[in-house]
Amino acid sequence: MAIKKTELYSSLWASCDELRGGMDASQYKDYVLTLLFMKYVSDKYAKDPYGLIDVPTGATYGDMVALKNDKEIGDKINKIISKLAEANDLKGVIDVADFNDEDKLGKGKDMVDRLTKLVGIFQGLDLASNHAEGDDLLGDAYEFLMRHFATESGKSKGQFYTPAEVSRIVTKVVGITQDTSQDATVYDLA
Repeated sequence: MAIKKTELYSSLWASCDELRGGMDASQYKDYVLTLLFMKYVSDKYAKDPYGLIDVPTGATYGDMVALKNDKEIGDKINKIISKLAEANDLKGVIDVADFNDEDKLGKGKDMVDRLTKLVGIFQGLDLASNHAEGDDLLGDAYEFLMRHFATESGKSKGQFYTPAEVSRIVTKVVGITQDTSQDATVYDLA
């Protein structure tokens, strides 16, 4: 069954609230988006040998769930993310956030509790289907978060990403349609 956007959005914002105490919006987006990506690829590709993303053994969201209440949860989450990043040439892309940063996530039990709650927020979501109510789940979640991060940090959303509304207008002006090849460039359309 497809997940409802409202359920996804409330989970995403709950994860942001969990991080809000230790950092500002421009920082905690890295943590939330990383966990969202990990959950999505784990749900969608972990058991698919022909998937777009290789999810190696020991690099799933389930492996993160198994770390709940572990005193070394931050370091071990970093290792799980690093393993997925290495397997898919994503070093420096998905492993930017340090889940073992005491300055941002707290020390000792505070960090363990915060990360345990954070991992638990995404745990119940099923992101195996890329669509929710007919839309792109990951893309919509990203837009939702960017809009809120911009608001929280006092910046315009345009400083974080191009809003979907603007992208749709640009595609119409340029002349991109359903029949346009994915390989086409803006120069091909001229």
